[in-house]
Amino acid sequence: MEDIIISPYLLSILFFAVAFAYSSVGLGGGSSYTALMAIFGVSAAAIPMISLTLNLLVTTVGSVNFTRYKHVRLKLLFPFLVTSIPMSYLGGSLQLPKELFYGILLTTLIFVALRLYVWEKVAMTINIGTSGKMAISLLVGSVLGLVAGIVGIGGGIYLVPIIIILGLGSEKEAAACGVIFILLNSVAGLIARLQFNSIDLSQIILPISAVVIGSASGSFMGAARYKPQTMQKILGAVILVAIALLIKKMLTS
Repeated sequence: MEDIIISPYLLSILFFAVAFAYSSVGLGGGSSYTALMAIFGVSAAAIPMISLTLNLLVTTVGSVNFTRYKHVRLKLLFPFLVTSIPMSYLGGSLQLPKELFYGILLTTLIFVALRLYVWEKVAMTINIGTSGKMAISLLVGSVLGLVAGIVGIGGGIYLVPIIIILGLGSEKEAAACGVIFILLNSVAGLIARLQFNSIDLSQIILPISAVVIGSASGSFMGAARYKPQTMQKILGAVILVAIALLIKKMLTS
């Protein structure tokens, strides 16, 4: 964090906003934490570890809130976890060049923007039977786990819309699955990375505190109070700005 080009206080405010917005819809915010750190000068080697740690904090709080309000369906979530956790560990073990890391991150952010603005109302029902749905869940879990481990996200940003689009569960159930999916994949990815690198959390105490407070309030509001559409639009605006800034950084670096 030595080369960061932004005040820790301002970064903490940004992280609070990200944690609140993402946790309200069952997500960890890894894609935005990663983008912000990339934009403001944190090294590509440190970014995934810090992002996975923040994901872990957000989704631990979120898991408690969504479980308390009985939105979790373990039968829906389990097939995704079977393949995603080992693949997330594998992804976390890979050491990618900075340019490739930024490219995967940019692709992730573009997907998030499309999910918020294009696919929000898209849904369909797949009539392929239990075994077919199981096969899709296992395949999707493996792909999401690998990407999650590589980039330092939890993968829920992909899983939540997939559950909704394929008609596998409601928005609340998808959000609840997403938050637990991110929690467990973040653990797997972080364990893999800690075998090769270390992280000094004392340098990011302020951002960590902001993330904990933001996730606690955001996940409570998302689980108990309001529909997520309004926060998704705000989240979408943040993502679009992050995409523009990341592209600028890639072109000038």
